[in-house]
Amino acid sequence: MSAISIRQVAKSYAKSAVVHGVDLEIASGEFVVILGPSGCGKSTLLRMIAGLEAITAGEIAIEDRVVNKLEPRERGCAMVFQNYALYPHMSVAENIGYALKVAGVAKTERRRRVEAVAATVGLTETLDRKPAALSGGQRQRVAMGRAMIREPKIFLFDEPLSNLDALLRVGMRAEIRRLHRRLGTTSVFVTHDQVEAMTLADRLVVMRAGRIEQVGTPAEVYDRPATRFVASFIGAPPMNLLEGELEPDDAFRLAGGGRLALRAGERVRFGARRVTIGIRPEHTILTRRGAPGSLDAVVEFVEELGASRVVYADVGAGASAIVAAVVADATPVATGDPVGLLLPADRLHAFDAETGARVETAPIPARQAA
Repeated sequence: MSAISIRQVAKSYAKSAVVHGVDLEIASGEFVVILGPSGCGKSTLLRMIAGLEAITAGEIAIEDRVVNKLEPRERGCAMVFQNYALYPHMSVAENIGYALKVAGVAKTERRRRVEAVAATVGLTETLDRKPAALSGGQRQRVAMGRAMIREPKIFLFDEPLSNLDALLRVGMRAEIRRLHRRLGTTSVFVTHDQVEAMTLADRLVVMRAGRIEQVGTPAEVYDRPATRFVASFIGAPPMNLLEGELEPDDAFRLAGGGRLALRAGERVRFGARRVTIGIRPEHTILTRRGAPGSLDAVVEFVEELGASRVVYADVGAGASAIVAAVVADATPVATGDPVGLLLPADRLHAFDAETGARVETAPIPARQAA
């Protein structure tokens, strides 16, 4: 049974459409992350699930019950916002237990449940403090505790970590994942941060301009992006995308010069269409200039990341730099060095140059589990 069923849901403001006929099924207990750039409609979709935005067209069902006309409080959802929205004059305990107080729960029972939730989110020692005396991570835990105490069917997270610094974000991601494993509550998490998305999600929903581009596990979306947009959006650094023309001998000539060998018969598979070739930086092999099958390039600059380095290399006029991610103990290179770049044929992706849709080729080898 789907915990949430979204069927042809659309949203318009006046004559401006922001969500276009979205279909999505979310299973009970699943942690789904909706990922996309600012303005793609992801938060609007979340707010329509919560009942904070009216639906222009379509239908949303929660546990097989259509909720289009139900008030937010009747939907069984609890929402955690980017803005913690804590009451500054109340203690942590009072903030967490406020919904129970409004519901008329007895003080003794209220205190018991507040203490249980506080223990779950690591706030037992702070129950008597005011929000001003808390760190950003602690405030976010209070917001999560306030949502949890209602014992909702569904958690909805709207970019809840955006206000935290980098170190706190890492810690809170782990906290949220542990919490989900412990509670098993269906969760929908909205973010524009792909690292959050990849580390938290059971399934990823990648959105662009009010439409879903791809739905899949993080590994599926990363290894086999359905569109050129997904390929360019997922990954840091993103996938190298190379424009050019197919040649009769199963080769691909880059716009700026240089040729890539393709698998035998690939030209037949592509047909007459123009394609964009893609390859991940970590699959791009840095070698000496002139190595068999390599593209000649010149190093533009190098990013030192400690455990690895990212090399940006210019392959010729009219073409973008190709990015290669290499381990830090490999042969060092510097700006201006001549190098060769190998792009293994079994690691190449192809996208229709006009529509951006993936052109299926032979399978990309699956990544080995750590």
